[in-house]
Amino acid sequence: MSSSAEPGICLLDEFREGNESPGAGHVAFYLDCVQRMPVGRRIARFRADSASYQAELINELEEDGVLWTITADQDAAVRTLIASIPDAAWQEAFPGAGYELAETVHSMGKTKQSFRLVVKREERRQQNLFDGGKYFHYAVATNLPEERSALDVLLWHNQRGQAENYNKELKAGFGQAQMPCGQSHANAVYFRIGVIAYNLFVGFRRLACPSSWGRHTMATFRWKLIQIAGRIVHHAGQVILKLKAETDLLLLIQGIRQRCYEESLATT
Repeated sequence: MSSSAEPGICLLDEFREGNESPGAGHVAFYLDCVQRMPVGRRIARFRADSASYQAELINELEEDGVLWTITADQDAAVRTLIASIPDAAWQEAFPGAGYELAETVHSMGKTKQSFRLVVKREERRQQNLFDGGKYFHYAVATNLPEERSALDVLLWHNQRGQAENYNKELKAGFGQAQMPCGQSHANAVYFRIGVIAYNLFVGFRRLACPSSWGRHTMATFRWKLIQIAGRIVHHAGQVILKLKAETDLLLLIQGIRQRCYEESLATT
């Protein structure tokens, strides 16, 4: 997921027990996200890992007209299909890529229509370490139009990894790396508060801060903006905040404050 494609906002969170299957509840979660979209907006694209490789979810995405890519679970049917791809169909992604791409058509037992299956194969560097054959395979199921090449599909799908950076920021920047207690409901409340704080931070960063700060993490904000030595003084009936900072930083802070004020007027 690129920053231009996704703003990094958490639309919906779900706090689960640690022993719950990662493949459970994907359709319900997707439908909840659809319901929470702003008026006039819709989910147009969807990409996910193999936990979402489910016929029911794929059917729902197709009915909603969503373009999707999902990492294919390499079950027996997919492995057999990959093995049937002729050698002549494999092409190097680009000169010096170090891997080859091919594609075929596949359908699951309960999907209503077939879909593209883009397959990447890369020669194993340690041939005798595992009994897995000469190549390592990675498959992506998609309904992206054929005008999008196999390489385009793979590159777009791989951008979903940006979501891990959002998860990392939520954990490291907002104290979600470890839950406070052993009670699930209390931990869920704590996690939801962290998500709300994270979304507020993303909004503050985008709406009130300079565009050059768009990739700053919460840790960087603490260093640049929050952890500035200051003192509150009362003088002549006024409350004054004195900051120990250079003039350029003071002007930047003043600009952020002004934009926050303008945003507050726009929403009232």
